[in-house]
Amino acid sequence: MSALADARLYGIVDLGYVTADTAPVAAQKLLEGGVDILQLRAKDVPKSIVAGLAGEIHTLTAPLGVPLILNDYPELLRDVPAEGAHVGQDDLSVAEARAAAGRPVIIGKSTHSLAQARAAAEEGADYIGFGPLFATPTKPGRPAIGLEDIAAVHDLISIPIFCIGGIKLENLPQVHDAGTRRVVIVSGWLQAEDIASAVRSARETLREV
Repeated sequence: MSALADARLYGIVDLGYVTADTAPVAAQKLLEGGVDILQLRAKDVPKSIVAGLAGEIHTLTAPLGVPLILNDYPELLRDVPAEGAHVGQDDLSVAEARAAAGRPVIIGKSTHSLAQARAAAEEGADYIGFGPLFATPTKPGRPAIGLEDIAAVHDLISIPIFCIGGIKLENLPQVHDAGTRRVVIVSGWLQAEDIASAVRSARETLREV
């Protein structure tokens, strides 16, 4: 789990922003920029396509030692060479996701409050996503939780916490100042003219603030 403990930048290849055809290209650019963890998020896409994309992207992540995480579909981990799965509040429990995977894997969980963060840690999650900090089209209808609980959640639990939701280069300094140590950036990277450069800029910003 050392990769998780050391990770700061979490990228997501989200088929809400890229197509299945361009997803491997986006993954390559995120990796070139230096993401520490990469997730494949493909809502409402046939499992066969998700499995195929995951296998293709894993050929890019594996040589770099970057864990590949599947959003949902932990059962695909029986056949797909990814390192883990991420589940939401309305999905399988952490234990159910591990059982579905059928092998030792990383399981992350989305949380939207301090209570949910504590519960996820007690449930055995390897890491949590905490947010959305700001309103984001990636999670329509999900109210932003703001920055107020960031310091508290880091005091509350010891597993890695990746803040997520509307984080972009321009608000990254204030997110960091609120206590964030690890971030997930989605549209801010995938919609950038130069994805790799945008990832590198985020890392430099975190170093500087």
